[in-house]
Amino acid sequence: MSKNKSAAINPAMAVKGSLKKRVLDNWQLYAMLLIPVVLTIVYKYIPMYGIQIAFRDYKASRGFAGSEWVGLEWFQRFFSAPTFGRMIKNTVLLSLYSLLWSFPIPIILALMLNQMRFQRFKRTTQTVLYAPHFISTMVICGMIRIFLSPSGGLINLIAGTSVDFLTESAAFRTIYIASGIWQDAGWGIIVYMATLSNVDTSLYEAAKVDGASLFQRILHIDIPELTPIMVLNLIMSAGGLMNVGFEKVWLLQTELNKATSDVIAVYVYQQGIENAKYSYSTAVGLFNTAINIILLIVVNKIAGKISEDTSFV
Repeated sequence: MSKNKSAAINPAMAVKGSLKKRVLDNWQLYAMLLIPVVLTIVYKYIPMYGIQIAFRDYKASRGFAGSEWVGLEWFQRFFSAPTFGRMIKNTVLLSLYSLLWSFPIPIILALMLNQMRFQRFKRTTQTVLYAPHFISTMVICGMIRIFLSPSGGLINLIAGTSVDFLTESAAFRTIYIASGIWQDAGWGIIVYMATLSNVDTSLYEAAKVDGASLFQRILHIDIPELTPIMVLNLIMSAGGLMNVGFEKVWLLQTELNKATSDVIAVYVYQQGIENAKYSYSTAVGLFNTAINIILLIVVNKIAGKISEDTSFV
């Protein structure tokens, strides 16, 4: 009785005791959790100390504290750069077009595969779709250059032309997005296929008895089941909207297609690694990250309002 009375008087102590008991009862799980937490702190949070060089005229010989504080000078220089407008436009358009075309493709493929009843053909199709994801970006870009070669390239042989597509600014976005769909669409269907595998088959049987067509079953059973994970993937994609894949853009970029391939990620690499402008490149990267965080918050709020699933609120 006195124990209950003391817990009522001091609920914080009761919560602390309960938490301690849970930790002691499940210490193995907490020990396993400790490893990724420590790695995240070491490789993600501690390096954030270096963000301050975006506000300093960083000199390696002087270190962080010894470098002169310049405030927003590097941000102002970036905003006044001649290519600032072009980089923002290219980054946003390339990301939006990629999201517009790449996001629905895995969903459509998952819905199609889910309707297949011949299991061997279904597994073979899945393997073929997954395979490009395991090819490195370097190899993918090499294959793209071979396919689009003006002399003997597969695309030119089919079209009967000899066009060097990688020198055409108008073709760069199409090449980037199409190759991204080919490489990642198959991998993207995994989570959707896993979700659809959990659908109660009795729902399909009941729908057939009621005379529902294939399209109606997909519309009223499959799509509602996929909606929560679709919203979650949309939020995650929007959070990285400004993070256009650096490797592929850099490997496919030429002097003649820079009008559409000049993006922030490549600019950060050129300024930071090639030109050793560490403070300036850090400022540009920090600006890019800030935009991503804002987009993530906005999309999360919108998704929370339109979704019936409270996990997105």
